[in-house]
Amino acid sequence: MEGLDRGAMVDTWLKKYRLMYLGAIRHPFILGIRDGSVDMSSFKRWLAQDYLFVRAFVAFLASVLIKAWKETEDNSDVDVILAGVAALNDEIAWFKKEASKWDVTLDGVEAQKINLDYCNFLESLMSSDISYTQSITILWAIEVIYQESFAHCLEDGSKIPDELKETCNRWGNESFGQYCLNLKNIANRRLEKASDDVLVKTEVSLLRILEHEVEFWNMSQGAS
Repeated sequence: MEGLDRGAMVDTWLKKYRLMYLGAIRHPFILGIRDGSVDMSSFKRWLAQDYLFVRAFVAFLASVLIKAWKETEDNSDVDVILAGVAALNDEIAWFKKEASKWDVTLDGVEAQKINLDYCNFLESLMSSDISYTQSITILWAIEVIYQESFAHCLEDGSKIPDELKETCNRWGNESFGQYCLNLKNIANRRLEKASDDVLVKTEVSLLRILEHEVEFWNMSQGAS
């Protein structure tokens, strides 16, 4: 792929698919949280469905960690990813606490089709045929969409309901932002040396992630 700045592929793709990316990080569900107009039934639906997604995400993140251990040329990658794995235990506990606060039953809750499709896509990326470069880029994309979405809710002028501030702080905080930046730097480093075949496969997967994220927000608002 001649003419591409391989050292900043992530930024190149964000510019190329800017409208799709904005659709994910400035979705009406997020904007509703920011301006205080969100339907709380939508929030509760998101809470239950995202809890199920995170449980599936644990397995995907573990697969990225294994690939990093096997393929990386920089041992610090493992430390970055391991920090993400460690944080998920606290995250799952947080979902359970929030569900209790909102009287949302998690035991026996069924994943909606959009959620199942997303989880199945993640499972397909756990295959040994998927490179570490592709996996780490997808991990970054999933994480940064949440970080940018909820960080926007914390910016000046927001009218977040008090009961949702903790949710926004969980993903919108600076520490999580730094984690996403670390993932981005790893992805760009790997993509710089990637083959054209890996670049194409990673770009296609990135587009799928953007589509799944928008569909997940839509599902949270009750759209099928």
